[in-house]
Amino acid sequence: MLKTMSMAIRVIDGSVLEGGGQLLRNSITLSTLLSQSVSIEKVRNSRHPPGLKSQHAAGIKLAAEICSATLTGGETGSCALKYQPGRIDLPNHFTADSRTAGSIALLLQVALPCLVFSSSAAPSTLALRGGTNATQAPQIDYTQRVLLPFLRRHFGLGVTLNVQRRGYFPKGGGAVFCAVDPRPGILPPVHLVDRGAVLAIRGESHVAGLPAHIARTIRDAAIAKLVAAGVQPDIIDITAVREDRNKATGGGSAITLVAETEGGCVLGGSAIGKKGVEPADMGESAADELLRNVAHGGCVDEYLQDQIIIFLALADGKSTVKTGPLTLHTRTAIWVAEQLTNAKFEIKENSDGTCLITCDGIGMKASFKEEGPSRQH
Repeated sequence: MLKTMSMAIRVIDGSVLEGGGQLLRNSITLSTLLSQSVSIEKVRNSRHPPGLKSQHAAGIKLAAEICSATLTGGETGSCALKYQPGRIDLPNHFTADSRTAGSIALLLQVALPCLVFSSSAAPSTLALRGGTNATQAPQIDYTQRVLLPFLRRHFGLGVTLNVQRRGYFPKGGGAVFCAVDPRPGILPPVHLVDRGAVLAIRGESHVAGLPAHIARTIRDAAIAKLVAAGVQPDIIDITAVREDRNKATGGGSAITLVAETEGGCVLGGSAIGKKGVEPADMGESAADELLRNVAHGGCVDEYLQDQIIIFLALADGKSTVKTGPLTLHTRTAIWVAEQLTNAKFEIKENSDGTCLITCDGIGMKASFKEEGPSRQH
């Protein structure tokens, strides 16, 4: 749990709840924004092997670069680290490379909140390298089609993301460029409890270094699964793409699906090609995941659920979001936010399996560059 070593540093037990990379990322991001030094122990304690992997180390070093932090223990394999943030200096250009197939989307998760709170009108930019379509992490397509539309719609965030080169699991080697506009003023609260009916299901199946018919097989299997589940064919629009050779490193395949609803909600489902997995099985898996997220009745899917917690904590006033069953990652994100900020969360679990997440956020806002962001914690 959390204890205080001194007035200047907080010690966080990295084995709490999910006890993995998400706890680490959220702690470092909030530490950066709030100028709160942290010492994180038992990093990824339940993982085999424990400690930082290359992608985690890259994310921490990216955050450290953003705020000129003093970092000890940030190397690959480390099970403990100390992070002392300095002044955030924006706008600026930053780079990070996981040097593996480690997820670019997870690198972006660390950096994005840190770049929003700038008093300058100019955007900050990121050049990120690693896996665009990695296992056990959001695909960059999910970030483009689900996370960023949510942040634009509900918080007014301006984020432009361009996939310059795909890097599939297990080789990686992808490249993404991202521009983040500063958000004038404070983030508004979110009220999202009425999902409404599904109006459209869109998506893309794509391959690189493989025959084009594989992308079509993946797409057709997804469509067949959706139709068999009762989705009307006329609301389904899924494309099949074979990437140009110069826009991908090595070969691979992936699919991302998105359901759009009357209430402006966006829910996702995805799958990544792996050795021994048939293309048709990939399409069916992505459709199954999307159908599961639609069936639970929430306004966000099981993956967006935990990614929005840090923004709810930083927003001003009371936010309320209806979700499906609360995930362990979401409980972890809430725990970290309550340790490092004055945000307060309440969870109401309904009899139909849905949950209401209510958050009283801290109303963080950008200040002048020479002063750094306003820290309310």
